[in-house]
Amino acid sequence: MTDTARYTARRKQLQALMQQGIAIIPSAPEVVRNGDAHYDYRHDSSLYYLTGFSEPEAVLVVIAGEMPQSILFCRDKNPEREVWDGFRYGPEAAHAHFGLDAAYSMAILDDKLLELMSNQATLYYPLGADVQWDARVIRLREAVKAKARNGVRAPSEIRDVREPLNEMRLFKDGHEQTLMQRAATISCEAHRRAMRFTRPGQFEYQVEAELLHEFCRHGARHPAYTSIVAGGVNACTLHYVGNDARLNDGDLLLIDAGCEFAGYAADITRTFPVNGKFSAPQRDVYEVVLAAQAAAIDAVQPGRLWNAPHEAALRVLAQGFVDLKLCQGSVEGVLESESYKQFYMHRTGHWLGMDVHDVGEYKVADQWRPLQAGMVLTVEPGCYIRPSDKVPRALWNIGIRIEDDVLVTAQGNAVLTQAAPKTISEIEEVMRHE
Repeated sequence: MTDTARYTARRKQLQALMQQGIAIIPSAPEVVRNGDAHYDYRHDSSLYYLTGFSEPEAVLVVIAGEMPQSILFCRDKNPEREVWDGFRYGPEAAHAHFGLDAAYSMAILDDKLLELMSNQATLYYPLGADVQWDARVIRLREAVKAKARNGVRAPSEIRDVREPLNEMRLFKDGHEQTLMQRAATISCEAHRRAMRFTRPGQFEYQVEAELLHEFCRHGARHPAYTSIVAGGVNACTLHYVGNDARLNDGDLLLIDAGCEFAGYAADITRTFPVNGKFSAPQRDVYEVVLAAQAAAIDAVQPGRLWNAPHEAALRVLAQGFVDLKLCQGSVEGVLESESYKQFYMHRTGHWLGMDVHDVGEYKVADQWRPLQAGMVLTVEPGCYIRPSDKVPRALWNIGIRIEDDVLVTAQGNAVLTQAAPKTISEIEEVMRHE
């Protein structure tokens, strides 16, 4: 299937799910960093998913029903601006290149939307995602309603287009799985590079630079999210992104980092000793988290519920916390009282895809949804031990998380990030050879 055919098939699937009505899907806006400098532009995931079009200032309109259409609005061709900012398709080339039924200039968007919204029963758009778009859509709908005396009907129902779109995006086809495997492979190499590079006395940002170098040299120009490079006590802050502390001999380094490749994210966490050798207390905690992750990955099976990996990890962690004297009482008591949350306060995973925290419902009709082939999720148990007079001193400031990206298959699962060293022996071997 060609790229054009792939995107066309997705738009047809959306039209089938809509049954009737009009969907309006805007691109992500450009964002000013400071002065007249912008942040690097990143396309809206859903618009890209349906078109392959990645330029800013674009809107996709999808019409379902007896006369289905897919129409793109984009920037005009402008040779003068292209000298400064680079190539842009313009409506004519976009129409031909992306397999759309029509393409128009953004300059006439509102006028065309008034025409296209007329006599459509249902209006779909990302409800509540952008205040300005909310106001714009309501204003346009009111303008259509004003034509009632001429026999024109405005959409009587407004629905969130993300409901059908997110369900589509939750299941990755073979092409998407290939891209996600590539993102995972690049990210695995970056983590291996970081392990080889790390030594006491370096700064966290120096290790981060090694990750970014490996991403970029393989064509992944950007990380999928801000990298966490957290040495020592910083690893006990879940979303630490300061990345500016010196790495100390005897500490652990937690790295949560993944690249984005061709619009798809990887998300890996590895924790390893700055000096290349786990201490006995670090080893004890690490083995508990590693065992919890193994149990969780084993629970990623088609037909099992979304919550099964989390529950499997929790049981192993609870037993480990009792053994390490972090929690008191029985495993069942620890789980019932949730005393484990002092040391493990987050879920064991999330959907992964075009967004690092990807779209898709976790429950259906108030029940955890069954896992199905084509879903991709992370599996990331952890343990974070802050100083406390109720905690063995030898375990203070140990923060460990181990995270992999897992594809649900018809037979079971496939760990896309298996190549990133994970066992104690693998990590120490990699760090010993450089």
